[in-house]
Amino acid sequence: MVDARQAGPFPQRLLLATDLSARCDRALDRAAQLARQWEAELVALHVLDPTASPDQTLAWIGGANHAQLLQVAAQQLSRDLGQADVPVALRLGAGSDVAAKVAETAAREHAGLVVTAVSQGGPLRQFLLGSTVERLARSLSQPLLVVRKRPHGPYQRVLVASDFSQSSHHALRTAAQLLPGRELVVYHACMTTLVGLADAAPTGAANLEAEQRECAAFVEASALPDHVRVRCVVEEGAVEAALARYVRQHDIELVVMGSRGRSAVMSLLLGSTAARLLEWLPCDTLLVREPRADG
Repeated sequence: MVDARQAGPFPQRLLLATDLSARCDRALDRAAQLARQWEAELVALHVLDPTASPDQTLAWIGGANHAQLLQVAAQQLSRDLGQADVPVALRLGAGSDVAAKVAETAAREHAGLVVTAVSQGGPLRQFLLGSTVERLARSLSQPLLVVRKRPHGPYQRVLVASDFSQSSHHALRTAAQLLPGRELVVYHACMTTLVGLADAAPTGAANLEAEQRECAAFVEASALPDHVRVRCVVEEGAVEAALARYVRQHDIELVVMGSRGRSAVMSLLLGSTAARLLEWLPCDTLLVREPRADG
């Protein structure tokens, strides 16, 4: 068995957290695709919460015990992963604190990446769109990939959302490491200050040019290998609306962002912006925690 703690450019073990809903099938397919691409092992985790699934609730009320419910979940998980064509290990847990179980399993299995989905209902919806997203993002040392779109092959159009912080540097380097050969769009949204109708346009243009220069300096300071292709894009506007618009217009498949920073992009894990971005971005999202933020 390959140990994900071994040094290498790609994770050697991925953790898929699934509630077995149809929506999580997309996360399963993406996790399997990445495992094949990286020649990695896939660990699939389902946390049983009988109160979150109508059929499990009925079975529980009807007298089924946890062992029986876990057996049913194991059978479904085994069927779902039967065509994954990668080494797969199944893990089952129970309890209402899904985030804690995911973090615990990721650490125990030495996973290099955690993959999950925004579900229409059930524990993963509460896990991702409620306050638990902050807890998990803070507790995981691994990057967290939130899958929204059906995969049609490896990621091609990748964007790194940046506020020029150290957290953004780490997110950019992680994207370059995990997705070699892809052009990376470093995206920054800025709010310009309008001081008056007469000079509003030049002030806005000057601010935008300054932000573009800072973006170029940010990329240079990231010390990426020479072969990594990077293109800076700086736009005016609030990050949620501007970023979502750019993603749609350019058919971006994956947005990568850090979990800490000085602006709205990187403080997304500190409040309701997290839920808004996960709701609004019409693509997959990779949340990368800065290593020195541990502890």
